[in-house]
Formats: sequence, structure tokens, C-alpha cells
Amino acid sequence: MQLIACDDAPMVAAAVADRLLEQRRVALAASPGPLGLATGRTMEPVYAALAERWWALSAGERQALQRGWLSFNLDEYVGLGPADPSSFSAVMARQLVAPLGLDPSQVRLPDGRAGDPHQEASRYGAELAAAGGVDLQLLGLGLNGHVGFNEPPCTVQAACRCEPLTLTTRQQNAADFGGDAALVPAQAITLGLREIYAASSILLVVIGAAKAAVLQRLLHQPPSPELPASWLRGHRQFTLIADRAALTGGA
Repeated sequence: MQLIACDDAPMVAAAVADRLLEQRRVALAASPGPLGLATGRTMEPVYAALAERWWALSAGERQALQRGWLSFNLDEYVGLGPADPSSFSAVMARQLVAPLGLDPSQVRLPDGRAGDPHQEASRYGAELAAAGGVDLQLLGLGLNGHVGFNEPPCTVQAACRCEPLTLTTRQQNAADFGGDAALVPAQAITLGLREIYAASSILLVVIGAAKAAVLQRLLHQPPSPELPASWLRGHRQFTLIADRAALTGGA
């Protein structure tokens, strides 16, 4: 595991944005797989920093990167579609597609409005596999140790599926639903740890003192189904980027 410690959240966002941009540059030359992307408050400054760098590029390089862009998001709420502002599809449209001038088809997500979410999970997993699997997978860390919506307990064999969300996760995401956890969908379609672990490299981003306790568990406890993110430590190319508050609890 490589640990990169930054002084604050803006420095974390800048470091992550640089890595995402470099992955797409390499993709133009060497054709690695697509990016694996995440949503959530941790990612908002990351995508903002990426957009700043994007528009500082020459027009020719930017257009080449636009043409070659392909990414797969981790997850989507069951029952929500692009027209719902709280859907991850809508979030990505606001934070990535529009700012970078991408075609929406280049930023893939599960269809939360599919009639059979279990079948949709299978379809989405197969679509990712057909694209060659993820090259660089971007992840945030849930307060209960989830990555994507892989809620505890979870093993590395868990594949893309429809997953019930825990109360902890729904409370954590309530801000996007007017502060009411009861309005957060009870299920989501998520890539599994199997797909995440198959990525060529993994980049876990952790910001803020609220994540300090779960981050310490990840760093110091043996890998366990009760802490899904702990399995990442065994990945062949795992990088953790965190700010000082997440690493020390704000001390």
C-alpha cells in the first residue's frame, strides 16, 4: 500500500485530479481500460479540480481526451434515474459530464430505473467486463467501511449486484435527500469487490476527521468482511490519499 498524506482537503483533491488526468493521457497512448469513478461529497472537490486542469489544457489535447473518455461509475440508487437530481447519474452530469464537455454515453452508470435491478446489475457487470475492466478505480470510504455500496459484511468474491443499504449509509447520504434518511432509497446497484479488486490500480480518497476512526480500522485491523474496505490492502497496486484530519482525527 502506498500512503500519500496531504495537509488539507484541497491538496487531496488536486493530487487525485492529477492522477485521473494522467490516466486518461496514458489511455490515449496505451489504450488501458476505462476509469472507475465514484460519487459523494469526497468527490465533489476532486471533480472541480479536474475541471480546472481540463480547461487549462491546449484545445487539441482536451479534444483528444474528450473523444477518448470512458468511465464506469460504481453505483446507482434503485428507483432513481437521470431526471432525479439526487440520482448519481444526475450528480455525474452536473459534476463531470457538463464541466468536461463529455457525451453522457461516455460516463456509464447502472440504470436505477430498470424493471429488474438484479438483472440490471448482471448486465452492468457484463458491460464493464466487455470494456476490459477498470484500469484506475477511484473510491471513497463509507463511515461503516463500505466502498461503492458494498455494505458489511462483504467478501472479495461479491460481484455486481443489487444491495440493501444500511441505516448508517442512508443517514450518511441523507443530506442529498433534504436531510431525511427515510427518503434515501433502500437499495442500490453496485459494482462488487470482485470488480473493484480486478482493477489494475485502486485509489482510495479519505477526507475529514469524521472518517478518522474507520480509516484507523482499515490501516490497523486484519482484513475482514465486517470492514469491506480492508480487503483493499491486499491489492497489488493500492494507493491511499488522505488529509491530515482523516489520518489524525483533527489532532
